[in-house]
Amino acid sequence: MEDLKEIALKIERELKKNGADKAHIVVSRSEVHEFNVVNGEFSLFRTLFDDAAGMTVFKDNKKGSAAINKLDDEALEKAAADCIKSAESGVADDAYDIAPKQESREFSNEAYTGDISAFFARAKELLEDIKKRHPKILISDTVFKHVKGDKFYRNTNGTEFLTKRGWYCVEVSFSALDGEKTTSMNGTGVITEDLSTPFIELSDIEKELCETEKQLELRAFDGKIPDGTILLTPKCLSQFLGDIMSNFVSGSVIRDKTSIWLDKLNKKVADERLTVRLSVDDPRIVCPQKYTEDGFISESYNLIENGVLKSFRLDLFNANKTGFERTKNTDCAVVIEGGVKPLPDIIKGINRGLLVGSFSGGAPGTNGDFSGVAKNSFYIEDGKIKYPVNEVMINGNLSDILMNIKDISKDVVCNGEDVLPYVSFGGVVISGK
Repeated sequence: MEDLKEIALKIERELKKNGADKAHIVVSRSEVHEFNVVNGEFSLFRTLFDDAAGMTVFKDNKKGSAAINKLDDEALEKAAADCIKSAESGVADDAYDIAPKQESREFSNEAYTGDISAFFARAKELLEDIKKRHPKILISDTVFKHVKGDKFYRNTNGTEFLTKRGWYCVEVSFSALDGEKTTSMNGTGVITEDLSTPFIELSDIEKELCETEKQLELRAFDGKIPDGTILLTPKCLSQFLGDIMSNFVSGSVIRDKTSIWLDKLNKKVADERLTVRLSVDDPRIVCPQKYTEDGFISESYNLIENGVLKSFRLDLFNANKTGFERTKNTDCAVVIEGGVKPLPDIIKGINRGLLVGSFSGGAPGTNGDFSGVAKNSFYIEDGKIKYPVNEVMINGNLSDILMNIKDISKDVVCNGEDVLPYVSFGGVVISGK
């Protein structure tokens, strides 16, 4: 089997032959062992193999790219030629560039090889645990995967990175059924490198199963709370953080000057208890980014530190365009450490509000206004969770609620991709039918 580095060098030669000034190339090879579950029973076991290459080229300050899933010489030559053509038809911009030469590195982990027998045993155990502990839960399409991946990165400045990493992935979809009562679909999952712990004990799997069973007793919420409190689960908090980063700190909104945080660097944008870290060295994050697409070694950094905005999220191109500092990584591995209050104590402090499991709504406005339906949610009154609610609208502003954080839970959920607590926010309009 041809070495990934040799393939990358072939691509580089082809690109240079066709006139490339600069380029970066990624060649990857993966092997996936996958168990599928339908209606609670194993239905399929398969092994998938995939070869791929992606290339980005700069010619006369124009950018082009191409991707292929065949690595024979003919496919490589054609892809390189197509990549150059796409650059030639582009628009020149002096901000295009690649990283200067970095120290060549190799990254690997213990889960690279994987223990498929032990993985299957844990998968089977999870189905049995769900059946025993949660008899009202119906398992739908569920996937267990071990991914083994080799990836080689090279740019024309001579930087080379090799990653040889593996991980186990669990994705569970389910609903609840009790007689004629049924719930909507829900889902959760985890990525892990370790098989020492039963899957039902990882991430929020057990809690999501419990809360889905409680959704069998859905009630309509009437009325309106003009200044309500929403308590976001870690899964829902992740949704809101994604919108916050997209609307306020991403490359496109900083470049186009549409972000309302454009002049907020080193200024307060959130409650001082909030620190949002984009981490590539936290041991709770599975297979974090080791290098950026531009060819820089990734480093962890605080996006928000004690409520103060410390960085935008800019790749090399957007940093060059805007004059702001390039972000130290382009991963989305968010770590927010827990606060001081246990979750039950936070709930006790809420007069009227919602525990929100997920959110369904359109993209927020450029000013951060959001509006949508709270899903998998529970009504809270006088410090107690009263009942699960159906089709409740919530409206607010993303920037405003960050300044109106009421509590951050001591409890955190680690799903292998993020480490997040429960966070309660005030100043949200809650509306029933």
